Amino acid sequence: MEQHIHSHINSDGEIVNHTHTHSHKETKAVLNRISKIIGHLTSVKKMIESGRDCSEVLIQLSAVDSAVKSVSRVILKDHLSTCIVDAVKNDDEQAIQELERAIDKFLK
Repeated sequence: MEQHIHSHINSDGEIVNHTHTHSHKETKAVLNRISKIIGHLTSVKKMIESGRDCSEVLIQLSAVDSAVKSVSRVILKDHLSTCIVDAVKNDDEQAIQELERAIDKFLK
């Protein structure tokens, strides 16, 4: 369960301070995927240390990159279904702007 405490300004100009708590449905799955990615990166590091062929290393790095993108999509979907749903319900424009900034960085 994650707890957020912050302030935002409603559309009518009222400043609202609030705490909202929600759980992310995919936290355990995301953590498991991250652990696998870390293990995969450790294997790639060992490949490089042992002088394995660059082509093999690049193929494995491509697999790691794909796994990171996949887990990023899971986190984004989970964020949309929890945090952003809460933000819309609470007229929290700041949370929506933060999502926009995160998407901009994510898509670079």
